[in-house]
Amino acid sequence: MKFFKQEPKNSVLFVCVQNAGRSQMAEGFFKKYAPKEYEGISAGTMPVSEINPLAVMVMREVGIDISRQKSKEITEDMIRNSSKIVNVGCMDKDSCPTLFMQNLLDWNIEDPKDKQIEKVREIRDEIERE
Repeated sequence: MKFFKQEPKNSVLFVCVQNAGRSQMAEGFFKKYAPKEYEGISAGTMPVSEINPLAVMVMREVGIDISRQKSKEITEDMIRNSSKIVNVGCMDKDSCPTLFMQNLLDWNIEDPKDKQIEKVREIRDEIERE
């Protein structure tokens, strides 16, 4: 019997604190636009029980369903196995993922938490432009 080792995908990790809005939207856009050999994942230092419902709603408006995505805690394996790490933004500096990461892209995008839907749409559009 022959065993084949599958080559790892090029992985991009999108991080923020709660992994409930910005990083989830970034993961959704990445999955839509990236070539098949790339993999996108998002995570945070303090994951929450559900994704921001307005983030889910505004992503549906552009044809991307993130409703089945889950908020995930960032792990050493995620960091180690990612070819690129993107910090989408940190408002809570005490639990910011950038405290223990180097060589990452920093988008510095505003948190959609507790924002009106019009502002969440602006944040979504900013993430797509990145």
